[in-house]
Amino acid sequence: MRDRRIGAVLIAGPTASGKSALGIKLAQSLGGVVVNADSMQVYRDLRVITARPGSEDEAAAPHRLYGHVDAAVNFSVGRYVDDAARVLEQEPGRLPIFVGGTGLYFKALTDGLSEMPPVPDDVREAVRRESEGVETPGLHRLLAERDPATAATLRPSDRLRVQRALEVLAATGRPLVSFHNARRPGLLAGIPVVKLFLEPDREELRRRIDRRFLSMMTQGALDEVRALGERGLDPMLPAMRAHGVPGLLAHLRGETSLDEAIVKGQADTRRYAKRQFTWFRHQMPDWTWAPPEGGYEAAMTALNALSRR
Repeated sequence: MRDRRIGAVLIAGPTASGKSALGIKLAQSLGGVVVNADSMQVYRDLRVITARPGSEDEAAAPHRLYGHVDAAVNFSVGRYVDDAARVLEQEPGRLPIFVGGTGLYFKALTDGLSEMPPVPDDVREAVRRESEGVETPGLHRLLAERDPATAATLRPSDRLRVQRALEVLAATGRPLVSFHNARRPGLLAGIPVVKLFLEPDREELRRRIDRRFLSMMTQGALDEVRALGERGLDPMLPAMRAHGVPGLLAHLRGETSLDEAIVKGQADTRRYAKRQFTWFRHQMPDWTWAPPEGGYEAAMTALNALSRR
């Protein structure tokens, strides 16, 4: 039964840490609904390569916000929060259990979101034309010339956010960081929530990531990426940059071997998992960390503690 004093359960962790299984188990125990909090699992075109919950998982417990966005959409954190708000409205009797590894989604849910200005399509296209053929570090240097304050907050390798900053500057004439203080409150702000981060053993996690990528290949990941590539979408779209996608697309273009593409996909995913550990440790210090095998007990202990308040 749902305890009405508890607003939500948040389950985060690095990729391949067992979050989905824990979310399902909690949903079954608590009469909850599993809500996606992974920025790549929102895409309809990427079921296999993102290890999205399968049909058996979806039959075991209600799942929301999985595969509901077309790959041609540049899906944003703001749109995610709006979609999550609709889920809460539509599922008033179920405990929402947010599951995923995208730290910005969780931060937006709990801490709120900066009010970002809209960027007209013609401005976005003009910036993208200017960026075409420019390596990411060069793009970051360009941003540093025009908007040093924002450039100082972004990694020189983070092409997506560097380009976004250039778009906002071109559309408004103002640095992106100047909008950061204008915030709307978090969807779960002021509501009692359980915040749990799964912390697997690092060496075992690396092995699991490598094994899972190989398993994806046997499940049709290459065909899935081939179909995505045949759509001719902008390579800067988030879906086109999902871990494994760039390497497999390069293989399909004849630029690299399949083995090389697999090794790249595994390495990119391992690096991402390392960044997830670092990000949550620094950005979300009030979360409880637990090993995956103790995740259910840790979540139930936290729920019981909240219920007694």
